[in-house]
Amino acid sequence: MSVTALILFVLIVGMTLVITYWAAKRTKTASEFYTAGGGLTGWQNGLAIAGDYLSAASFLGIAGAIALSGFDGFFYSIGYLVAYLVVLYIVAEPLRNLGKYTIADMINARFDQKKVRGVAALSTLTIVIFYMIAQLVGAGALIQLLLGIDYWVAVLLVGVMMTTYVIFGGMTATSWVQITKAVLLMLGTVIISFLVLLKFNFNVFTMFDEMKTLTPLGEDYLNPGVKYKNPIDTISMMAALVLGTAGLPHILMRFFTVKDAKTARSSVVTATWVVGIFYILTIFLGFGAAAFVGSEEIISANAAGNMAAPLLAKALGGDFLMSFVSAVAFATILAVVAGLVLSGASAFAHDIYGQIIKKGKMTEKQQMLAARYASIGVAVLSIILALFAQKMNVAFLVSLAFCVAASANLPVIIFTIYWKKFNTAGAMAGMLTGLITALVLVAISPSVLNPEPGAAILVGNPIFPLTNPAIVSIPAGFLAAYIGTVVSSKRDEKKYAEVAVKANTGVK
Repeated sequence: MSVTALILFVLIVGMTLVITYWAAKRTKTASEFYTAGGGLTGWQNGLAIAGDYLSAASFLGIAGAIALSGFDGFFYSIGYLVAYLVVLYIVAEPLRNLGKYTIADMINARFDQKKVRGVAALSTLTIVIFYMIAQLVGAGALIQLLLGIDYWVAVLLVGVMMTTYVIFGGMTATSWVQITKAVLLMLGTVIISFLVLLKFNFNVFTMFDEMKTLTPLGEDYLNPGVKYKNPIDTISMMAALVLGTAGLPHILMRFFTVKDAKTARSSVVTATWVVGIFYILTIFLGFGAAAFVGSEEIISANAAGNMAAPLLAKALGGDFLMSFVSAVAFATILAVVAGLVLSGASAFAHDIYGQIIKKGKMTEKQQMLAARYASIGVAVLSIILALFAQKMNVAFLVSLAFCVAASANLPVIIFTIYWKKFNTAGAMAGMLTGLITALVLVAISPSVLNPEPGAAILVGNPIFPLTNPAIVSIPAGFLAAYIGTVVSSKRDEKKYAEVAVKANTGVK
């Protein structure tokens, strides 16, 4: 690692620790720990959402995917961006009006039963753990490449940092780390995009024309079908990305950090602009890497293409820009995993321990202690699992997280808000069916079973043909919620009327 890179990494770490120290002085209550006291403004929360959402997979993974696969790599950008329209128009405002700290709070606003809260917390923990393992394994591999340190040291470094942010600074520290990261990430992306456009004389049409001859794929580089041969699998993956975001607990939790629904909506608008601009700029990152680095060099550094953006930065701006981009990637990883730890801790400490085991009878001090112990527990468990998962192909964990979010959480969130006849039986059936269907189908998919040794976790023939089961598990979740409701005679339309008023007006 160069001296420049070391200085930039130390600056990033130092900046985030100063934020945590500042935030720790403002984190005295459970509300401040889980939701920053609801005191973030719309633009602050919008940037924090963008910082939470734009993971290393987006920054490094999509740039590499576009560089190596052209149009097919851009599918992820489209899916992640369109997902925010679902969040904006369907989920954001009613979620803020009905919830307190977690998704389970929102669902329990209509179904005040422990079993519903317990299943919602189980779904949240499943998503968080799998998503966290994928992030930590990816983080370990990337930091190993960027800094030249051992994998286990890299995982421990990220683990210690994320735990420090959360247990001392709670949501306030996590939010400002995410805001800082979002600004740095956009700055780095804009600089590289500007340099790429400069190479093409700021003419986008020239860039597209020249890309037809600059890669081994030729004109196919700009057409779909290079990477994704099965259209059903592609549709399934897009369904998971578009609908799963609206059920991801660490994203939804962010809507409780603002004072009202109007601010929640404005924060989604800000996030959509930031996320949208970023994903459009990924075209320049990917095209630039393909044109000025080359697929051979990208693959030799990392077979998945994750080093495309840092290598492009080096090609265009030398060691300093590469060091800056590497430091931004490190900040990106820290911001995302801190948000995951917080959402996992809230599901366990608030929903399971606080509301189910202690029946809501806890002092402010006890709630804070439970939240901090749960944060440590979630972090330690994730670190241990990530250390053992180093050799594992973790791509299926991300798809599983999005599938579970779209299949188990989204049907219940939508029906809770918009369907008058929806009841407890429907909520339980929808969440459990979505959760179990996604888990089982992934377990028997090509992501886990492959006849070629080393291509997946286990050697064998996959029973389910698609790598992403969302096209089956999402309808299963909605259908089970519907059937569970209609076969049960229990209705509480008076409660729904109260929930509808709260969801639309925020009046408690």
